[in-house]
This record gives sequence, C-alpha cells and structure tokens, in this order.
Amino acid sequence: MLKDAQGLVVTTDSPKAIAAINRFIDQALCYGKDAETAILQAIEADPTCALAHAYAAAYYLTQENRKAWQQAQPYLQTAQQNLAKITDREQLYVQAISAWANQEIDVAIAIHEKITNKYPHDLISVQQGQYHYFYMGDKEKLLQIAQKVVSSNPGNHYLYGMVAFGLEQCHQLKAAEKIARQAIALNRYDPWAHHAIAHVMETQGRVDEGIVWMESFADTWENCNSMLYTHNWWHIALYYLQLKNYQKVLKLYDTHIWERANKQSPKDQVGAISLLLRLELHGVNVGDRWQSISPYLYSRIEEHALPFQDLHYVYALAKAGHYDWVNQMLASMQYHTLSINPFVRQRWIEVAIPAARGMVAHAKGDFHTTVTELKPVLSRLHEIGGSNAQRVLFRQVYQDAVLAAQKQSWVYGITA
Repeated sequence: MLKDAQGLVVTTDSPKAIAAINRFIDQALCYGKDAETAILQAIEADPTCALAHAYAAAYYLTQENRKAWQQAQPYLQTAQQNLAKITDREQLYVQAISAWANQEIDVAIAIHEKITNKYPHDLISVQQGQYHYFYMGDKEKLLQIAQKVVSSNPGNHYLYGMVAFGLEQCHQLKAAEKIARQAIALNRYDPWAHHAIAHVMETQGRVDEGIVWMESFADTWENCNSMLYTHNWWHIALYYLQLKNYQKVLKLYDTHIWERANKQSPKDQVGAISLLLRLELHGVNVGDRWQSISPYLYSRIEEHALPFQDLHYVYALAKAGHYDWVNQMLASMQYHTLSINPFVRQRWIEVAIPAARGMVAHAKGDFHTTVTELKPVLSRLHEIGGSNAQRVLFRQVYQDAVLAAQKQSWVYGITA
C-alpha cells in the first residue's frame, strides 16, 4: 500500500499508479482537461487498483449523459470486485459511486459525509459531496461539507475555492470573496476561485469590476476542461449582457462559449442554451444559433440525467421548431418518474415537469400557459439544482411571460 498526495492510503504497490492518481486528483480539483487521461494511466499502471477504477467511474458519471454512464459501468464493476481487499475509506468511496450510478443520491451523499468526517483530507469526496448538494439545491449542506474540513487542510487553495462558492450560494458574499481571494493569492491558476468571485461581483452589481477581474485571469483557463472554460467565459458574457453590449455577448458566444464547447457535453450545451435565451429576453435576434445547437440535443430526449439540464434542452428544441421531439421529451420525462428513486421523484413530478411545460409554452409564445405552469413552482426551483445565477433565468422567463401575457390580453381586449 502507498499514500497519495493527500496523505491517504491507496491499495496499490505501483508508484506509477499513485503518481497518476495524484495527477487525477489535481486535475479534478482544478477542473483540468487531463483528468480522464490521468486516471486511465493509473488503471494501466495497476489494473487491480479499485480506487482508480472508482475514480474513473466517477469521472464519467460527472459527464451526466447516457454514453458516459455506460462508460462508467465496467470500471465500477471492477472496483466492486476488489472491494474486500481495500481500505475502509476506499470501500466507502466505491459504495458512494455505486449509489450514484444507481441514482440513489441520498445514499451517495450520506457516504460522502461519512468519508469527510473520518478522512477530512479526502477533497475528492468533499468535491463530489458538493456536486450532489448543488444539484439537489441544498446550498447550506453544500457549504457545510467543505467548511467542516478547513481546519484539517490549512492553506489548501482548492478547498478555499469550494468554501467560497458555498458561501456565495448562501449569500455570505463578503466572506466568499475574502476566502476566494486567499485561494488565488496561493495559486493564481485556480479557476473555481475565480468563478466564486464572478458570482459575488455579479450579485453585487459590480459589472465593470467583474469584467476586468475575470478577463485578467482568462489566460489561466486554457488548461481547464471545456465545462469550466466555457462557464467562466459565460460569466463574462453575463456582465456584458448587463451593459447591453449585445454584439460583444454574441461574439463571446461564438468564440469562447459554443465554439470552444464540447458539443456532446450536457453542461456545455446548457451554458450555450441559457445564454441564447438570455439574449432573446433582451430582445436580441440570435439568428440560426438555436438550429445549430438542436442536432446535439436529440440524444438528450430520453436521458433525464438532471432536471436542471432537461429544462434547457426542451426549451432549445422548441425554439428550433422540433415540436415532435419536444412532445417526445415531455412524455419521456413523465415516464421517467415511474422508475426513479423516491428521493428525487417528487422534484421531477412537482417541479421539473410543470416547469418544462412552462418553458415550452414560452418558447412557443403561449405566455398565459407559461405563467400558469411556472408560477406555482417558482419558490421551489432551487430543488432542481443549479446556481443562483443559473436559476434566475427561469424567474426571468416567468416575468417576461407575465408582461407578454398582459400585453396579449390588452391587444385582444382592444381588437375584440
């Protein structure tokens, strides 16, 4: 047995495997583009290393699409086959990833909490716990799972970035900015800390400062995976949107967001969709960009990895005029609720599906239906996940529909 860079025991006798695991941990924590390569190298160095296989499975599960879920399965099976030979921490981690693969998110969360209580140096487990809380809409727990291990990891800028984001989501903006700046002072190349401050400045209306801040670090994002590269540029685009510099926003979309996206990545797709929708809410003609995205969304129709993602997909399909696909997806969402964990089923039935109907109605210009469907779920939208900055879009759609419905009623009343 050897120890990784976090000082945690890994069941392997291969120094090459440990070195690759260390690279994976670093790449995962910094949202680097080489995480997949690193963990596959670890498995190549030691094909019996259960933790490496579990890390590989987790990596694919974070992609939140069907193909990646299928890629995760053989790695997870190998990890499970070696369960009896590994340490308590590794066993817990394999169990957490197995629960995730089975869509038992409540079980996965409970295990990550147990890992971080017993092994507070395991920042991969902290990060994945935050990930689940993020998509469950539990901002307090998202913060707490990171905060509780700070004393065990003094000076760790990755952890400071995690805490900063949790603080921001809990509206503790001053504290969030302070610890994020501490992270960046330790390592300028910490994109998650940059991201936390982007949220703070946007929330506080510090638009010009936010542009200067984020653009000053943009050179450091070249080694990020496409998700965080495009997402940080998405935040810059939101600043320019607030300034009503629409041509700049379209240029950023074309050069740094959709152009640099992994076109098959759900998270990259969601970022592009949300920016186009925001532009249209400002009255901007986005041309044929909906049609450019829609072919990549066909495989999402019956996937239902996350309700937050589905609301974006179904809207984009409707905007592109693929109403047959839209109807297929709405029916599939309903069918999906018959087979999922009760822990997440209510969120789909009571929040996600009505919201999806409301989003489709807005895309079709049926604003009265949009209001009818969205109004009852506005106070529960946090349950579908996403950040404060991402979810505000749905409220903006609702507000736009209210105004448009009033206008339609007025015109109808005058002309009747």
